Amino acid sequence: MKDAPTYKKALEEIEAIVEEIEQETVDVDVLTEKVKRAAYLISLCKDKLKKTDDEIRKVLEDFEKEEKENAGDS
Repeated sequence: MKDAPTYKKALEEIEAIVEEIEQETVDVDVLTEKVKRAAYLISLCKDKLKKTDDEIRKVLEDFEKEEKENAGDS
């Protein structure tokens, strides 16, 4: 994913695309490209959320493990 946008930028772009489509300001000739771009951005956001969730769970598991080990030392 070369030059992939940040989660925030991707979400902003998705919102802009949805707004354009809802307001019917998207030219029919570019509608397919807008929908493809939105699908790509949604996938990117889902991947970033999944990765973040996995990382947070790992940190919490490590923290809980450390807490149990420290409690056993007392």
